[in-house]
Amino acid sequence: MKKFFMFLAVIGVMTVSASIAAAQDGAASAPATEQVAQMSGADLLKGSGEEVPLHQQIKSYFIQGGAGFMSIIILCLIFGLALAIERIIYLSLSKTNTKKLLAEIEKALEDGGIEKAKEVCRNTRGPVASIFYQGLLRYDQGIDTVEKTVVSYGSVQMSLMENNLSWIGLFIAVAPSLGFLGTVIGMVQAFDAIEKAGDISPNIVAGGMKVALITTIAGLIVAMILQVFYNYILSKIDSLTIDMEDASISLVDTLVKYEKKQK
Repeated sequence: MKKFFMFLAVIGVMTVSASIAAAQDGAASAPATEQVAQMSGADLLKGSGEEVPLHQQIKSYFIQGGAGFMSIIILCLIFGLALAIERIIYLSLSKTNTKKLLAEIEKALEDGGIEKAKEVCRNTRGPVASIFYQGLLRYDQGIDTVEKTVVSYGSVQMSLMENNLSWIGLFIAVAPSLGFLGTVIGMVQAFDAIEKAGDISPNIVAGGMKVALITTIAGLIVAMILQVFYNYILSKIDSLTIDMEDASISLVDTLVKYEKKQK
């Protein structure tokens, strides 16, 4: 439930920010927006001696690419970024100082035994502390059982960290596919225009191809942005996984030493 609300919060912040920016831009330059919407990409780049703002160029290309396909591609970007930001926040909060935690557990074992060590794990945030707690719960069943529990629960924590990655991967694949589909449809429309005109005019061909390729460019840009976030998340998961494995081995060693002292 917490993850769901975090995801909704990220979506809400991004939507409100986009709405505010659009409202401010519309209130400040409504006539200019209508003029830009009627201009072609070449007109925007060449201009009439005045430099056209980047966001106005993006608006013009968005309209030329077709509101239908471009809107879906933008939605892929928004939802993909929301999921990526939620994962980054979750993984950042999952980071634990394993050396400090192991030192506290070792001290707790000396002072108050297993129950004291459990309390330390309960009061510590992160998957490493959760794995330690599950292992300490089964200490009375033997070190072998503790080791198996730590390994099994480590797999569970890895699955939790990889949550929603499949959706991000889906958006990475869907965005360029939608772009290519828009390009194919745009080419079909360009050939229809040529057929109706009854002449292969360079202006008709170039204009139709340009508009068709805009959707492909948008899809590829969205996919590249999400791919960067996706790889960054994977690197954080790998780092946390290595920490969990090292800390789990150290916990077992600590419990072995504690068991020998008890004997």
